[in-house]
Amino acid sequence: MRKVPNNGNLRMTKVAYPLGLFVCLFIYIAYIKWHWASATQAFLSIPEVATGARGGQQSRSPPGPAAHGPEVFYGIMFDAGSTGTRVHIFQFSRQPGETPTLTHETFKALKPGLSAYADDVDKVKEVFEASPFLVGDDCVSIMNGTDEGVAAWITVNFLTGSLKTPGRSNVGMLDLGGGSTQITFLPRFEGTLRTSPPGFLTSLQMFNRTYRFYSYSYLGLGLMSARLAVLGGKEGKPAEDGAELASPCLSPGFRGEWEHAEVTYRVSGQEAAGSLYQLCARRVSEILRNKVHRTEEVKDVDFYAFSYYYDLAANVGLIDAEKGGSLVVGDFETAAKYVCRTAETQPLRSPFLCLDLTYVSSLLHGLGFPGDKVLKLTRKIDNVETSWALGATFHYIDSLSRQKSPTL
Repeated sequence: MRKVPNNGNLRMTKVAYPLGLFVCLFIYIAYIKWHWASATQAFLSIPEVATGARGGQQSRSPPGPAAHGPEVFYGIMFDAGSTGTRVHIFQFSRQPGETPTLTHETFKALKPGLSAYADDVDKVKEVFEASPFLVGDDCVSIMNGTDEGVAAWITVNFLTGSLKTPGRSNVGMLDLGGGSTQITFLPRFEGTLRTSPPGFLTSLQMFNRTYRFYSYSYLGLGLMSARLAVLGGKEGKPAEDGAELASPCLSPGFRGEWEHAEVTYRVSGQEAAGSLYQLCARRVSEILRNKVHRTEEVKDVDFYAFSYYYDLAANVGLIDAEKGGSLVVGDFETAAKYVCRTAETQPLRSPFLCLDLTYVSSLLHGLGFPGDKVLKLTRKIDNVETSWALGATFHYIDSLSRQKSPTL
């Protein structure tokens, strides 16, 4: 795996590793700063991750009047998704000596995407060498899960005002993708720093402050990869001789097919003594045993949760599908017990719902979240997506400020 240049990259202390089903590309792009009297131009590098493009073109602005100041500048992000490329244009404004304010976001989704070249990163470099953007000699690389988690943490804390308001508590971030899951928060207790395993702590400098994170990406514990493991399959490998993958997490008598990572599996439920939930919970605990680190401090940190956490909660009515909402961790277990009990007597609209809810409940418990812990689930804050893209852009704006112009 190629290393990215030190100038402007997320300065992580841990060793990088690939993000499983996702590909992340580091590409030099334009960062343009306008003064009211005159304009100058500079460039910065922005990290990219395959997150799946969404169709259409949208323009979003946070509510309220745009901030006024002596300068307005833009960060442009190319998000190399698995089905397309999303181009983000973030408009910021800043008063002298203050943290920037996001005043506008625009993006456009294009298909096919740059991730079509994931197996040949030099092809991506060739694409950008033919573009108007400044392209360095070492501009394409693989992004690791910790970088993604930290960038998402920056996004959420920027949008909630934690980075702009001194003394305001920071929030943590939980993300559950298909191939991996991330947890990131800013520890306040010495015990967390002292007892965290190697590779779970990482540092980042931003706006004259050094942040030390508890951040980890569990490759193979994303919802789709975990589902395959619970079913007894192996990543990227068809079942031997086309055999069925039987699981106690599926309704007895159920038979069907499931496609994952371009492999189609035949799956079925099992007849066994005991309730479906109890049998499934036992199987999930076997998959998670010794796989996740439990930290007590999570019960004292406010957390936002995204991706499949949101989708599953919305699917069973725990939150509003459009607006999101809050729930307690125990709600996932309650929903799992209800769905699994229902699946014992009648077909589910989604045959994997019992498995998925049981897995999420067990995963959160394994990470140290008590049943009464409140989680906030949302897709947007102030009408801006809670993805890693804004956080990565925001960080690199600061990197450029420190490297190029101390007066920014």
